[in-house]
Amino acid sequence: KRPVNVGFSGGEKKRAEMVQMGILDPKLAILDETDSGLDIDALKIVGAGINAIMRKPDKAVLLITHYQRLLDYVKPDYVHVLAGGRIVKSGGPDLALELEREGYSDVVGAEVVG
Repeated sequence: KRPVNVGFSGGEKKRAEMVQMGILDPKLAILDETDSGLDIDALKIVGAGINAIMRKPDKAVLLITHYQRLLDYVKPDYVHVLAGGRIVKSGGPDLALELEREGYSDVVGAEVVG
């Protein structure tokens, strides 16, 4: 016996989260920086897990990340940029690519949506 996630590496914790998500079968999953600390192999596994479990018409994922690399494996329907507690820009997958190339500085000054 051991507590959940104790003694696990970062990648093992993320994979365990995917197993838990599969067992719990949520309608909505909020994944906060799921890609942090993952090597490329673990990133592929986590991306595949998100797609297998959550890419269904009756499910939704709020995926919070600062980097494009996870989005190479999990294609978003929408991309929103939050700054100061507000959505400052929204778009499709191309917005994530733009942010990766150009950074956030131009976007943070954008007009607040809504």
